[in-house]
Amino acid sequence: MCGYQISRSDKQFMKSIRSFFTPQPDLLSQDEINEINYQKVARRIRKRDLLKSSDNIKTTSYIIPVNDGAITGYYFSNTSLSERSGLTPLTIYYHGGGWIHGNMEFYSIYLKHLAEVTDTNILLVDYRLAPKYRFPLPVEDCYDAFLWAYEGAKYWKVDPDRIFIAGDGMGANIASVVAILLRDRKSPLPAGQILFYPIVDCRLRTPSIISYRDNPVLNERMLHHYVKSYAREPKDILSPMFSPLLSADLSRLPPALIIKAEHDPLSDDATLYGEALNEAGTPANVLFAPSSFHGFMPFKYGKGRKKAEGAMLQMISGRSLENIKFLTKRELRYSK
Repeated sequence: MCGYQISRSDKQFMKSIRSFFTPQPDLLSQDEINEINYQKVARRIRKRDLLKSSDNIKTTSYIIPVNDGAITGYYFSNTSLSERSGLTPLTIYYHGGGWIHGNMEFYSIYLKHLAEVTDTNILLVDYRLAPKYRFPLPVEDCYDAFLWAYEGAKYWKVDPDRIFIAGDGMGANIASVVAILLRDRKSPLPAGQILFYPIVDCRLRTPSIISYRDNPVLNERMLHHYVKSYAREPKDILSPMFSPLLSADLSRLPPALIIKAEHDPLSDDATLYGEALNEAGTPANVLFAPSSFHGFMPFKYGKGRKKAEGAMLQMISGRSLENIKFLTKRELRYSK
């Protein structure tokens, strides 16, 4: 167990997250994966383990045209923002789940909460999933969804200069790649990228992957299966669109707020990506969530969640990246 202590709240968190994501995903059939992705949340997890969904958030579904098809976007509008004068911020969110999972009910509960506590509207992108849809199609879906949302900013009364991209785990991988594609294709850039415990080097060679290879939440076996399921062929992992840390040019990208979990095989990915961005001249701030595990953001018992929410709020509200601190919303209020 790598020497870390498992508290009662840690056990509850692990029970919650593993009710959705088995530590042996390679043993799941496609039908079983579909069941996880589409089954009602209440059948797999106790509601008291989830964040409280807000009544101040209105949900609207949209069909987003993408190459050779269409995907669904779920727009969570913060009514408290709409009551204020002026344009509002928008965060485009790419969900995690190893590129093969994506339960929209689960993420909707989480993102309604996140929209309220971080004072933003959120567009959740239901991109097409592996192994049926492999690299690079999911990331192209997400690129197309960004452009679609950027064009729709006026309709939603969104400030085009305050559109952010965000994601968790493999969704953070997609967000970082979308940022690179937007720059390379000379498309509009987001105001910033918010990456929760990202995977950015799919060669899976970092020391933290070795140290936490038997992690109870995300283990080495799971990571290799996810990468294998997403790739068309082994050499894909060397593409910057698959492993953005391997990009030859990380300059001129949107500022990056990166949140890393302590007990996470992807912990080094977060650190290395932040260092690489800063070395290339792209501002990056890597914040460390002590005693936390991969996947903590959507769960009531996830250590580090409240302070990560506070960091995201600071970025969206316009605080300079280098001054963003790991504070809860309450601590932030009293620090001013």
